[in-house]
Amino acid sequence: MLNLFILLLERVGLIIVLAYILMNFKYFKNLMQNRETWRAKWQLTIMFVIFALLSNVTGVVIRDSHILSGQLYTHLAPDTSLANTRVLTIGVSGLVGGPAVALVVGVISGIYRFYIGGANAFTYFISSILIALVSGYVGRYYLKARRYPPVLLGALIGASLEIIQMLCILLFAENSGHAWSLVSFIALPMILINSIGTAIFLSIIISTLKQEEQTRGVQTHDVLQIANETLPYFREGLNEASANKAAHIIKDLMQVSAVAITNRHDILAHVGAGSDHHVPQKEIITELSKEVILTGKLKEAHSRNEIGCNHPNCPLQAAIVIPLHIQDKVVGTLKLYFTDAHRLTFVEKQLATGLANIFSSQLELGQAEAQSKLLKDAEIKSLQAQVNPHFFFNAINTISAMVRIDSEKARKLLLQLSQFFRSNLQGARNNTITLDKELQQVEAYLSLEQARFPNRFNINFDIDSACRNALLPPFIIQVLVENAIRHAFKDRRTDNHIDVIVRDEDGQLYLEVKDNGIGIPKDKLPYIGKAIVHSDTGGTGSALENLNLRLSGLFGSNALLHIDSNSNGTAVSCRIPFRSDNKEVKKYEDTHR
Repeated sequence: MLNLFILLLERVGLIIVLAYILMNFKYFKNLMQNRETWRAKWQLTIMFVIFALLSNVTGVVIRDSHILSGQLYTHLAPDTSLANTRVLTIGVSGLVGGPAVALVVGVISGIYRFYIGGANAFTYFISSILIALVSGYVGRYYLKARRYPPVLLGALIGASLEIIQMLCILLFAENSGHAWSLVSFIALPMILINSIGTAIFLSIIISTLKQEEQTRGVQTHDVLQIANETLPYFREGLNEASANKAAHIIKDLMQVSAVAITNRHDILAHVGAGSDHHVPQKEIITELSKEVILTGKLKEAHSRNEIGCNHPNCPLQAAIVIPLHIQDKVVGTLKLYFTDAHRLTFVEKQLATGLANIFSSQLELGQAEAQSKLLKDAEIKSLQAQVNPHFFFNAINTISAMVRIDSEKARKLLLQLSQFFRSNLQGARNNTITLDKELQQVEAYLSLEQARFPNRFNINFDIDSACRNALLPPFIIQVLVENAIRHAFKDRRTDNHIDVIVRDEDGQLYLEVKDNGIGIPKDKLPYIGKAIVHSDTGGTGSALENLNLRLSGLFGSNALLHIDSNSNGTAVSCRIPFRSDNKEVKKYEDTHR
């Protein structure tokens, strides 16, 4: 019995080693993280079918309680049995992939086991189906919960599945005496092996994915910290003073050998190794940087020759160069240098890419703010260029808190924050945008607000599909939704609903945002959208006033906001000309200017 246990342990070791190797490939990590998709399920099915077939041919042959082993078995004599890890592979396939995956693996493995033959071979086909169903439906529960079974539970399930097989041998065998003798000999080793193997298999998957999540969490936290500390400097634009301060922060927090920031022609800052010849106010000297500016694509170098610095004593051995964009135009580069080429890893590359995207957004933000100061119609354009600092820092704090709880959600919120700022910048440069782009801005805003206040409010969109390309002033829906969230519900935490309605009404684009909140006080209602009105929730009504100024300036007095409010809620609506062609809108604006 001990010899059988050791031999089976060797077979399990083969499966475990293969699982460990696969889980070190990024492709399989992504597969395990998205295992609920049908594409992933088919790939998991193929993988576990291979494991199951391998288990069948690497088993331990037994005849009359004696072990016959030492080769791969494709056919068995009628008086022999095969102890193998088939139950382990079927069971894990169910726990990982659910019933569909387990059933396919169980059927194929059972058919192949029946083909191999041996005593009562049909019994193993029946047990394979039962094991697949049991493990699959346990796995289905954890698939819906988007997590894996705990390792201890996996061990118990593994033991239970092997017990099911032993019961099938006893129930369906033609010779009950022979069946009892076989089960007495193999039951304990196989139950232990299946329990241990299932636990190890699950622990490899769980620990690998957990390590991946922790790495992402650390990356997100680092990016947020750097973004938060460099924000004031990049908003000043690309100049020597702001670049030098930002480069010091990036170098200290990322712990790289050197950091450089350039515009399209000159080195603005170089901090760290190589600063004796990579000097600010000098023309860019590395071919690598020139190539990035020309192509707009990230480049990396793993030697001095690839960097392209001609200085004989340059200590820099590796580099990542990332383009910085404003309005899809390369305006400079961010460069991370290493004196040891081995320190340039995939993690550093991912961090640098994320940072460059955020820095580009910050540069666009700074440019938009500078432009807004030069606009004559300051009251109207202030709404277009509006980036509420309180909203920004609240969002940053929310994402920072989310990093340790759910790093993947924190990453998605960070992308939404970037989308929100980019939309603000686009709005600052255009009088009209499409409804689709406006809804993207609203969704980005809502995702950040709902992360701060989960389940506090529900948003329902009733959008006429024919209006998707209609043109409207930027932020009009976002401002109305934000106004409802901030003022409609006061301290109420449940049953808060907001409806957004857009439809085509006889050549007019009808917009409405309504809520079921506390309503606007009757004494203040006549002044909303027309003057500054202070409220108990801290607002002044300036957003609606500015919105009305923009609507009347673009489309005339008929486009002004219409507000209905009572104790059951508030509805704010307007009608503007339906246009889906920029030339038509420009012609309309020119006639009303």
